[in-house]
Formats: sequence, structure tokens, C-alpha cells
Amino acid sequence: MSDSAKRYVDYFANNAVGNPLAIVQHPAAIHENGITYVSYQGPKEDPFVATYNHSTQEWHGPFKAGTSELGRREGGKKFDNHGKPTMLIDNEGYIHIFYGGHGGHSSDGKNPLGNTHFGANKHAVSKRPYDITEWEDLDNITPFGTYNQAVKMDNGDIYLFYRHGAHRSDWVYQKSVDNGRTFSAPVSFLKHKRRTDIKAVDSWYAWVGKGEGDNLIISYDYHVCWDGGAGINGRGHTTERHDVYFMNFNTQTNEWTNVKGEALTLPVTKEEADEKTLAMKTGDLWTFNGTSRLDSLGNPHIAINAGVDKGAKTGGPKQTRHVWWDGAQWRGGSKIINSYEGISRGDFRVSKPDDIRYLVAYQEEGDAILSWWHSNEDGNSFSEETTVLKKDNASFAISTLIENPHPDAQMLVAEKTSDEGIKIYLVGEHGPIPRALNDLTSARQPVM
Repeated sequence: MSDSAKRYVDYFANNAVGNPLAIVQHPAAIHENGITYVSYQGPKEDPFVATYNHSTQEWHGPFKAGTSELGRREGGKKFDNHGKPTMLIDNEGYIHIFYGGHGGHSSDGKNPLGNTHFGANKHAVSKRPYDITEWEDLDNITPFGTYNQAVKMDNGDIYLFYRHGAHRSDWVYQKSVDNGRTFSAPVSFLKHKRRTDIKAVDSWYAWVGKGEGDNLIISYDYHVCWDGGAGINGRGHTTERHDVYFMNFNTQTNEWTNVKGEALTLPVTKEEADEKTLAMKTGDLWTFNGTSRLDSLGNPHIAINAGVDKGAKTGGPKQTRHVWWDGAQWRGGSKIINSYEGISRGDFRVSKPDDIRYLVAYQEEGDAILSWWHSNEDGNSFSEETTVLKKDNASFAISTLIENPHPDAQMLVAEKTSDEGIKIYLVGEHGPIPRALNDLTSARQPVM
């Protein structure tokens, strides 16, 4: 069939389930050697991987990369959604996927750094470099994990960050110096502990990214994990989260510091976080953490989602806001979409402090919209530039901005109109990359 006779669609897969993408599990996609590698949560909550060759304009896959225990558990809600895939490509070209955990299960034994829930954190690797067709599991990380975040340093060292269990658990990292074939024991960097003033436990949500040189940057918000029947209006365990924090990790010296360079003691407690790493108090607003980046001056910028508690279990809709360090103090907190009161999520790039671009997903009159927003006023106000994707009667779930992106492939987007058969888009500066309909397959491997 000639190209002119082919029918094209603007999505590359249509077999995603639940909430197939999230900012916290990252990266979900990587561009390397002219090919964009993408991953998402497919049938049975298994990880699926596909590629797009920008030179030949050819799609390959999706292929199933592993088998998740979350999609095969007894009872519970239909989709757990905590085991979405995180991707990394090592220095030898092997593709790694971390997936499948929501804290691990009690059948895995006692979690030494927290509690358990469902699933098992797993690690799959491609059988051949840059080849997504066949995969194998490596039994080299603890099952007690969720919210995987993987970073490869300039020297090839790999750091895997995650929460070591369910809500009442430490956040940890594991390090590999042999391209992910083995990992050191988990090291706690954020401490969960029982509170004595209220019926709750200190907990956290973190986002880890590449800083300058050997440094990693960590932004996070605080989760007050209430006991059953405690908390605001007796809602018990809710997703009540507040405030925005920031710290640095020098991977060569193993020094953890705040934005002023003051030393921190691991694992960081709520008390030390409040004293040394607080970037913004959110007051009565409930939060949902986002990403962090450095500008050309080396100063950190943070995306945080915050909104009014309206009595729901999740509080209420949260809007994306921007916070940054100007070299002397933390500033900002303004919404990207000034008058918007619905749910928004976004990620950003920053060059100079007065040149910030966000790619934001939001809803307008029931339609899902993904558009670029720009600020040349130090993040105090943003204006909408271009809309790159819009779908009627839907909502969008998004990934972070793709690592080392091609201009045509900046972000993964899931169009949510139901819980199954969800379409996934690879979106660039001006819109999604199309795929020939006859080339589109729901899966290249059976899901058992």
C-alpha cells in the first residue's frame, strides 16, 4: 500500500489501561541515536515499550517488557496504577525498565524500612542493546518499592530512587556501577516516623532529577499519613500533602545539602526538612508534587501542584504552580494558568530565569488540552503559546518531558475516556507523531 493510500492516526498505541503515565515515575521515554524509546502501562498493568525512528519515520512495537503482579492480584480496585514503567538506557545500550510495585506484599517478608501493600518492584532489561523485542527480569532490587525514578550519571553510574514500601516507608536510593547488573543496598534519604502530636505518620513524595555535574536535585512535598478515622473531618488516610522542599545530592562526595550548601543528615526528618530545605509553605492548600530543574545560573526551579481542600478524599483539584530560588530566597507560587480552578499537570524547561516554558495538560468545558505556556517574567505570570493536542470529552495523563528530546517528541500523553483501550500519543512542539493504522497493533506479545 502506498503512503498516500494509508490511513494515519495520531496515536501510536491503543492498549493502555488505568492511569498509564505519571510524572512521578520517570523517565518514561528517552531519545537516543535518533530513536525515541517510549513506555507505558498496558494490559494487566504490564510495562509496554515501543520506538519511533525519526529518520525513517517508522514505529516499532509495542512489546511487553515484563509481567506485573499488580494486575494479577486478588481483590482490590481494578487498576492499582502504582507500577507504571520507568526507563533507562545504560552505557552499553541495554534498555532497563523498573515496574510493578506498590510497596511489595507481606508474602515477600518484613519490610525493614516501612510497610507493605501490593505487587513487587521488578527490574527488566532488554536481551540485546537497543532492541525492545525480548526482555528478561533481573532479580537485583528489593520488591518493597514504588514510584521508581532512574538517573544515569555522566560516568555511567545508575541511581534508582523509590519509596521503600507503602505510604509509611522511607524513600531510598540504590546505586549500580556495572550498568544495572547489580545494585548496592538501599540507602534512606527521607525518613518516615510516627508523630506524637497527632494520630499520623510523617511521609513524603519526592522527585529526583539531574543537576550540574555529579549532582542530583530532589524536590518533595510532605504527606501527613493519618490513622483510620483521624484527620480532617475524620477522613482517615487521605492524600493530604503540603509544602514544597528542595535539596542536593553530590554523588561523588555523598554529601547532601540544602540550596544554601548547608549539610543535611540522612535520612532527613520532618524537623530537619522544615528547618533547612523548605522552599514554600502552602498553608491550607493541598499539594501534589511535580518536577524540578536548574536554570543557566544553576538555581533550582520547581513545579508544584496545589489546590483548595474541597472535602474529597484527594482534597480537591490542584493547579500547576512555579517556585524558584533567585540566589538568595525562594520566590513564586503563582499558577501557570492564572484563573484556572480545575486539574492541571505540567513539566517545564528553563534556560534563563526569565525564560521558562511549560507543557501543561488541563481541561476546558470537558475537553482535554495540552499546550505550551511561556514566562519571561521570572515565573510570575505565564501566557499560552500554542495548543499541541486537544481531545473532546476526555482528560489527559502525561509523562515528564522526554529525556534528551527530539523537537518532534517532547512528551507522552494518554487520552483517558475509559479505563481500558486508552490511546497513547507521542507529542512534539507542534503536535503528535502519526502512525499508519494498519501498522498499529494492540500488542506484539500475548498478555497472560
